[in-house]
Amino acid sequence: MKKVVMFAGLFVFMMILSSQASALCVDISEANLRKGPGTKYEKSWEVFKYMPFEKVSKKGNWYKVKDVDGDTHWIYEKIVTTKYQCAVVKVDKANIRKGPGTNFKKKASSPAFKYDAYRVDKIQLPWVKITDEFGDTGWIYRTLVWIQ
Repeated sequence: MKKVVMFAGLFVFMMILSSQASALCVDISEANLRKGPGTKYEKSWEVFKYMPFEKVSKKGNWYKVKDVDGDTHWIYEKIVTTKYQCAVVKVDKANIRKGPGTNFKKKASSPAFKYDAYRVDKIQLPWVKITDEFGDTGWIYRTLVWIQ
């Protein structure tokens, strides 16, 4: 029985590591996404710090990534990181609160809008503590964001 529990725990741990290994976050204030692996390709989207992506593949110094909508783009490897998780709002509007619950007041920066990106500081289900590119923190309901 102990072996089964240990194997199950190891399996879950490996799944977490493999999913995090494919997660990338923009690590600079602004980044251009491209339609192909290089600056000669047309810009497909301009994003800001903490925008999360799922890594699909790599070609040279470029990652092919998938965004919150499932669209694919290319991004230069030196402007993304795997050091932390990031979240992006996936609904039209989402309240940001001072604490993990609806009994906490909304932050002055609330609401967040679709495609606003944040660094994930803590997950305390069903809430996520986030930090924006200016260092402001708050809490957002987990189902309203896509986390990578």
